[in-house]
Amino acid sequence: MAADDESLVAHKQEVREAAQVARREQADKDRVSRLIVDTVTQLPAYREAACVMWYIDVRSEVRTRHALPAAIDSGKKVVVPFCVDGELELFHLESMSELSEGMYKILEPREELRGVAAKRVRSSDLDIVLVPGVAFDRQGGRIGHGKGYYDKLLGNVRSDASLIALAFECQVVDSVPVQTHDVHMDMVVTENHVYPGTGRRS
Repeated sequence: MAADDESLVAHKQEVREAAQVARREQADKDRVSRLIVDTVTQLPAYREAACVMWYIDVRSEVRTRHALPAAIDSGKKVVVPFCVDGELELFHLESMSELSEGMYKILEPREELRGVAAKRVRSSDLDIVLVPGVAFDRQGGRIGHGKGYYDKLLGNVRSDASLIALAFECQVVDSVPVQTHDVHMDMVVTENHVYPGTGRRS
């Protein structure tokens, strides 16, 4: 790895660690998360989408699971991801009963349903993707947990699908160091602002 690359990776890790601390310390996560989710569901991109991928919150991410029942009832096709061998697979969620707590108490599709053909969804079917992350900038730059799961998935969704990040304002920094594989968001939604990102044009 070149010295410049090493410096960028080190800077990225510093930003990630600081944002993780800020996210963990975010006060009143339930209330603030509801504000963020409410803003997202009122966006034209969300309202017009027929097939929406929601993430299911883990650790100190903006909480989303409270919104899933209403999303399902809205008539939209609701999709949630789960991880298999370092890749995100997509699952058509039709009832909260199809989820169970897995390792580390992460809520995910029940094991016996994952292989059902009718439940599998292609990334090209998605009209909008709601994206978690650790740190963001106001141009849609994103830092995840460093595994690259979302970058791989987002690289395969349709170019006209909207990528919308959910974040607490405390996770927004002036500038996120980005690498060639990093995918920019179309929007970053916090409790205070909707930041228009550069998207995949960047």
